[in-house]
Amino acid sequence: MAKILWQPNEGFVGKSNMSRFMQQISHTFHVQFPHYSDFYEWSITHIPEFWEQFLQFAKITTRGTYQHVVDDISRMPGAKWFEGLRLNFAENLLGFQDDHTAIIFQGEARPPISLTYKHLYQHVARLAHYLRETGIGPGDRVAAYMPNIPETIIAMLAATSIGATWSSCSPDFGEKGVMDRFGQIQPKILFTCDGYIFKNKIIDLNQRLKSITSQLKDIAQIIVVPYTDSEVAANQIHPRAVNYEHVLQSNNASTIEFESCPFDHPLYIMYSSGTTGLPKCMVQSAGGILLNQLKEMILHTDIKRDDTIFYFTTCGWMMWNWLTSALATGASIVLYDGHPFFPDAGILWEMTQNLGITVFGTSAGYLAALEKSGMIPKEKYNLENLRTILSTGSPLSDEGFEFVYGQIKDDVQLASISGGTDLNGCFALGNPLSPVYCGELQGRGLAMKVDCFDTTGQPIRNQKGELVCTAPFPSMPIYFWNDPDGKHYHKAYFDVFPGIWRHGDFIEIRDNGGVVIYGRSDATLNPGGVRIGTSDIYRIVEQMDEIKDSIVVGQEWDDSERVVLFVQMADGHILDKTIVEKIRKAIRAQASPRHVPAIILDVPGIPYTLNMKKVELAVKKIIHNQPVTNKDALANAEILTSFANRPELKEK
Repeated sequence: MAKILWQPNEGFVGKSNMSRFMQQISHTFHVQFPHYSDFYEWSITHIPEFWEQFLQFAKITTRGTYQHVVDDISRMPGAKWFEGLRLNFAENLLGFQDDHTAIIFQGEARPPISLTYKHLYQHVARLAHYLRETGIGPGDRVAAYMPNIPETIIAMLAATSIGATWSSCSPDFGEKGVMDRFGQIQPKILFTCDGYIFKNKIIDLNQRLKSITSQLKDIAQIIVVPYTDSEVAANQIHPRAVNYEHVLQSNNASTIEFESCPFDHPLYIMYSSGTTGLPKCMVQSAGGILLNQLKEMILHTDIKRDDTIFYFTTCGWMMWNWLTSALATGASIVLYDGHPFFPDAGILWEMTQNLGITVFGTSAGYLAALEKSGMIPKEKYNLENLRTILSTGSPLSDEGFEFVYGQIKDDVQLASISGGTDLNGCFALGNPLSPVYCGELQGRGLAMKVDCFDTTGQPIRNQKGELVCTAPFPSMPIYFWNDPDGKHYHKAYFDVFPGIWRHGDFIEIRDNGGVVIYGRSDATLNPGGVRIGTSDIYRIVEQMDEIKDSIVVGQEWDDSERVVLFVQMADGHILDKTIVEKIRKAIRAQASPRHVPAIILDVPGIPYTLNMKKVELAVKKIIHNQPVTNKDALANAEILTSFANRPELKEK
């Protein structure tokens, strides 16, 4: 069994929202839950009862009545939730209208600012009024090509308050990346900015915007937020462009007429990474997203009114949507726009100290880079308010867990979380009741009937297999855009195990309820017919001082597959025979002989998506001389040329 790194004390457990909700369930249904695992089992065998009780517990504002929580719990996809119930997503995020801080912003491009819940409501009221006057209504698409700033959240709340459907990309997306997404959904309103700042460098967007807006034929208006240039003239970008400040000053609306929408009303359009073709446009419901994200905020992350929660994200990653939902709890959310290591590796920890951040969200990649930087936050910053660290984006290694407890804070809940853009939430994540075991996610999400299947579709434990979900959940996509017969939706999740969601992650569920993520199933290595998760190799290689980064793929060879490891060397190091042998010995000793790469090659960099996920599939295609169809989905597509036509890959 893995080592326990953290254990909640009685006070931590007793004061948690999870404990209060368990007491509500115990009282209502006359059951007892000695452990989280008992509560989880109840939640997946009483799915309708769970969601109905949580709807009440979270005090979600709704109208109307419903005949049933879910019409057919055995139908997936296609189950209908809370038919007859109506709500408005933005109304539930704007329930507090007081002087408590709602949003705190820090970044490279402008001085820090904060908004109270009262001021947030006022800004949204004026913008929502303007959008209505412009003719925007339920079902219209409103898009944003924006940085992670308060105006983006205000725009989302204004749009969804009147029933419009929201979609966003961050400004680091290139023209083709934006058009691959917005070109499919054809928004009527586009929020954008004149540029952004990254590592103290201004990136001007004006020329890119002129080209993008000329191709979006359905746009009625473009609203420009001056971000790097306060004097920017909006009409220089497009004749129908107006300045954001002028829009807010155009009316004195002080109340919001919230559009009452069906539970399954389209709220968000989210996108797949697009690394294997045109991004899939996943339409998600207002009720489903609100219900599931509040479950994760209130129960699993234990967010309360006095919390200050931060997640390092952009508007092109689902964690932006997830973080924004914390407004429904009345907590303060922190936005940061800039490089996480500029001007130095302590920038986010200084912010955590100064703002009293209680929940700090980041990625496994950031934690690995922080360790490599030599920064030891606990020695330089006062992190006494920090209660929880969240990590996602890729598997967090055992060494990453140890680094957090050794160099950041020893008394902190490290909640590694995993799910996807597809559900805008988590299949496995933390909870305030269970211990943290090294290398493990604390448990599966409540009312998410998650299992691990072998290749024949049989449930397995303490073995590696496919992450599946065997019952519907409210935040499933309601449909894919431009997929009228549902073929693309079905192919994405249900073509392997009929009627069962296959997520595409290679995992293990352990007897203690913990979950280990080994990487993506389609990137799984298969030497000699034995499946190996890529994270098994990354966690060993990337601990070496000589290695800055790495990526590993399988190469078809002699009617089988061999493991090929590409490494980016750290400054001052070269890949020679000594280091190659050191890598092989470490992998053999810490993993197994099957994990040892047949070939190890150096490259100048590792390709990532715009959301900073390694793209093993793109590299695998390159080394097999297959085309990579959508390089604009990558943050550094130019690096792929370093993997092409390597003579070493033709040698035995």
